[in-house]
Amino acid sequence: MAIAKNSHFWTARLGGNDPASPVGNNNTAWSLNTGVGGDGVVSGNAWLISGSGQIWKQTVANDENDLSIIAGISYNSVPTNGTVLLALDNGSHRIEVQANGGFDKVKLVGATTATSGELDLGMTEFNAVPCLLRLTLANDGKARLYMREIVEDDDANTHYLEVVGSASSSQGAFFGNTTGAVKWYSVYYTPHGAYSPDEMDMSDFTTNSLIRTGINIVNILKKSRRFFIKTHVGEGGIVYGYDLSSNAMTNRIHPPSIHVITQKIESPEFLTLSGTRTDQDYNVIVYVTTKGTDYKNAYRLGLSIMGEIFDELYTKTGLEDGVDSLIAHTTTLDHKIDDDEVVCVHTLTLTYMKKIRMFLREV
Repeated sequence: MAIAKNSHFWTARLGGNDPASPVGNNNTAWSLNTGVGGDGVVSGNAWLISGSGQIWKQTVANDENDLSIIAGISYNSVPTNGTVLLALDNGSHRIEVQANGGFDKVKLVGATTATSGELDLGMTEFNAVPCLLRLTLANDGKARLYMREIVEDDDANTHYLEVVGSASSSQGAFFGNTTGAVKWYSVYYTPHGAYSPDEMDMSDFTTNSLIRTGINIVNILKKSRRFFIKTHVGEGGIVYGYDLSSNAMTNRIHPPSIHVITQKIESPEFLTLSGTRTDQDYNVIVYVTTKGTDYKNAYRLGLSIMGEIFDELYTKTGLEDGVDSLIAHTTTLDHKIDDDEVVCVHTLTLTYMKKIRMFLREV
């Protein structure tokens, strides 16, 4: 998948309340597929399903082939091995998250089965939090289960399970349990895409600021065909700048490199009553780092890369009239001060104005 479009959002959002009565605008209710009403109740800040259980369903249309569902859960008592917790079925393929018969694992079941690493579904650890599971199903049948919203760990190892879905059996999106006692703290669903945590966040604010703005710019630069970007920097040297320490910018990624960050977000004014739509300005900073004993050459190389970055972003971002516009930029060119200075960092700051729909945030 690609990063979620401006028109894509979580069409069903639960915060531990009755699935049949969701809170907020543009929030689709769930229908009880199996079970009885009394086996699900609000318990604290979660929806507790116990007894003979409940399975809740969202209808999936024939043209909705890329699906995502997120659930934050914990166990009061363990569901039996094979109990279905989450399921996505797009009419061609089906994928399920099943209980493993213990407090520490779940299974991703499609045409084959993959089992997760250690989880704390019983919330027994110190400062325990509910386990967050994201299940996605693409139109080609590829399915993934992300745990704790982590795509890669600190060693760049993938932190998700992946299998191909089995044949379709009952089209729809489902959550619930028929054995054990499970607390459902949040359940979010969208038919707009099979989105990873780097493509669509649970928070619309984070999706707009980090993903649609910062990470999207990283992806655009990685795909650039301009000479210095593709030959001198390369995809591995273009990253979102979570870590801007000197160690990260010069040792972990050898210069020349490009680091992108979303630095500041402002909302000059709310233009409609109740703030249902707002204008927001996003400051994106791009750092170009070069290194060399001849500082002049490092300076010139950095400026050549910076020029290509500006040209690429000027022609490929901020082009949605009335929705997303590039409205300003500032460039700061580094210069040598100390005799032993060998690293040059040029800085480009871009300001984007976006019109944001605030009414997609209630839960």
